Amino acid sequence: MNPTAMGGGPARVLVVDDLDASRFIACSWLRRSGHTVVEATTAAEALTALEADSFDLVLLDVHLPDMSGYDVTERIKADPRTRSIPVVMLSATYIEPEDKVVGLTRGADAYLTEPVDPGELLANVEAALRYHRARALAEHLAARLTRLTTATFAINAATTFDSLAEAAAIGAADVLDTEATAVLTAPSGAVCVVTAGADTRLRPENADVEQWLSALNPGVGVALVEAGGVPWHPLAVAAVARTKPRRPPIVIVVGAWAVTGDDDRNLLCQLAQATALAAEGLHTFAEEHSLALTLQRSLLPRTLPHRPELPMTARYVPASSNAEIGGDFYDVIELGGTLLIAIGDVCGHSIEAATVMAEVRHTFRAYAVEGHRPAEILRRVDALLERFHPTGGLTTMCLLEVDLEAGTMAVSNAGHVPPLVVGDQAAHYVDVRGPLLGIGLTRPEATVLPLPPATTVLLTTDGLVERPGIDLDEGMEKLRATVSNTEDMDDLADRLLTELGQGKRDDIALLLLRRLG
Repeated sequence: MNPTAMGGGPARVLVVDDLDASRFIACSWLRRSGHTVVEATTAAEALTALEADSFDLVLLDVHLPDMSGYDVTERIKADPRTRSIPVVMLSATYIEPEDKVVGLTRGADAYLTEPVDPGELLANVEAALRYHRARALAEHLAARLTRLTTATFAINAATTFDSLAEAAAIGAADVLDTEATAVLTAPSGAVCVVTAGADTRLRPENADVEQWLSALNPGVGVALVEAGGVPWHPLAVAAVARTKPRRPPIVIVVGAWAVTGDDDRNLLCQLAQATALAAEGLHTFAEEHSLALTLQRSLLPRTLPHRPELPMTARYVPASSNAEIGGDFYDVIELGGTLLIAIGDVCGHSIEAATVMAEVRHTFRAYAVEGHRPAEILRRVDALLERFHPTGGLTTMCLLEVDLEAGTMAVSNAGHVPPLVVGDQAAHYVDVRGPLLGIGLTRPEATVLPLPPATTVLLTTDGLVERPGIDLDEGMEKLRATVSNTEDMDDLADRLLTELGQGKRDDIALLLLRRLG
């Protein structure tokens, strides 16, 4: 339907009548009432006009030279594009009650017989238009609300500030049928600007946005900036939303031509509010992630013991920025003539996992300093977790006690990825197993294995070898085939993370040691 006529006022009417006199009279009455009239003398002309243009009503004679008005009406109502157009049938020939029944049954919205009073004709036209306008407006609003729901869902599903800006711009462009630009500020201070649509004039330079927002300083809530208030486009309207006083606001900008009424303004404000709330969630998540990451990094060793005959290197890589924090850790303690090396992973991804990791690491250190052997340390950590963290403390852990004088390493494993040993022969995983920590099961004693010169040992958490949809054994085999005994250990660690650790949703802790000859 004509957008102007949808709100009332003059309509665009197609008058179809093969008699010049009748057509002239009907067109004159309609034009005097302010309507725009297009004339057709045959059914073919009428159907062609309907296909080429849009109309708000058809005034249709029943008796046409090439097709009956009944058939034309059925064709109009069968076409999804024209089925909602009201048809008022008019006839001087088919005037019996049964003729009216046929016309109304086959799709007409009104049926008049000639001669007809001008007032009656115009009243029927206006009544049909009122119903059509109300229905068209309801369908238009329903479609907009459906698009708003879809846009809001996409906004709330965004996991990064770039994807949120994209969802907001696309949503605003779809809901308001225009080009739109969304502006957000990430926690890093980077400004995300995304434009949806062909009118790039709505897209500002980042410097323009930062300067404008600094000067604007909106309060908490949603505010509209009318045309003339957006510096990079004089005909733009912006919705600015902020959830907290010190939180950077979000901005959605559209052309003023798309915001002509209260409904348009409300839709734009709802989109801005939904985007601001989604941005608040991402800000909160980023803050929690940063806090947990800081906590986790503070609990890892700042340096590793320096032993010329046993150089070591370690890496810790947090999960991708949109993932939760994990509980991966490693530690190395010098105990007289031996070194006790630990690597572990608290199950789960949250601040709770990071705090449990801190407890496990401190407990490990305490029992190690007391002189307990690896297997006994695991038993005591197991008892701690079972008692104080019965539901959220499941942990994997592997301990190595390296005795350089004896040339051995004692290995105790609690459900962790086993050590990977690389010597003169092919790389292989040490077959030492044991149950997870936190479930109170019996644990075997440590397995003592030789550690000859020119041997590299790799300890890692499962983040390096796990990949969604791929079996863990396959990932472990890929790591085994990739590791080298001759490559510089720092270079090896960096290469392994580059080749196997990119884009992971789990933390990665990696420790390499090499006994020199």
